[in-house]
Amino acid sequence: MPLGYTPEPTGPLDRLYRSISRYASHRMAGGADRQATAEALQGFRRAQRLAYDAVEHVAAQLLPGMTEREAASLLADYLRERGTERFLHRPFAWFGDHSRFDGYSGYGDYHPSDRPLEQGAAAILDVSPILDGYIGDVGYAVSVGPNSELEKAREFMLVLRSEIPAMFASAMTPAEIWHAVNRRITGAGYDTVHAKYPHCVLGHRVFRMKVRKGSSARVGFRAFGWFSLDTNLAFLRLGPSAALSPEHIGRKLGLWAIEPHIGWPGGGCKFEEILVVEEKRCYWLDDDVPHVRNGKRGAP
Repeated sequence: MPLGYTPEPTGPLDRLYRSISRYASHRMAGGADRQATAEALQGFRRAQRLAYDAVEHVAAQLLPGMTEREAASLLADYLRERGTERFLHRPFAWFGDHSRFDGYSGYGDYHPSDRPLEQGAAAILDVSPILDGYIGDVGYAVSVGPNSELEKAREFMLVLRSEIPAMFASAMTPAEIWHAVNRRITGAGYDTVHAKYPHCVLGHRVFRMKVRKGSSARVGFRAFGWFSLDTNLAFLRLGPSAALSPEHIGRKLGLWAIEPHIGWPGGGCKFEEILVVEEKRCYWLDDDVPHVRNGKRGAP
């Protein structure tokens, strides 16, 4: 799978991958499209709130000169100290033009680096703790000092957030939603940075993992190094139905971690949170989240 998205396949292997993705997304879901119980929703909400607590806590500690690796380590420490048994993926921190993935040539480049944070630069923190088996996967964009481009981007992202549930409630397929969001982003003058994610995902399914204490083994290379071995296996069982990609034409029901990521020259912005898709309604799992609160009070 090449880095980034092109309307037409880049070659025979990409064409084959897209065909398999369309077929498999329609044929398999692995039970991830079942409606979540009230108990499960509470579990996912607790995990998501813990994740937001972590990014807010570390965001308040960011200083010019701190590296991406240092910020990611602070995120991991905070979560482990508060009951996280393991992660869906390792904590990420992307600073400056890394927040729009400039200069990245492959998925292995996405790991936190020694890049220092600069005054006023955009920074994205992304964590996914697993708490009592429930996944909370969030992304949060901040800056140390004023950043007018980031402020405008966050305002746009709140508008986009308000529009996404109606897309899922419509007859649109996940692929059609992906392309509609892409048009919305590019129409506003931004780059679609999540098109550079593995499988170009706008989001992915979340599900309950088996409760297990202790550290998780990771496959330490390329994109697989993002995720623990057990979560890689869980995604493999779900197949292409797990990814909200430009090729997904299957069912939308279930829980999705939606993560639109946009960019402009020199910086990027994203949010990520869980969307609940049921037969008769579609809604964000929790509206008491930092980017919504900040938007209501106009806070940086």
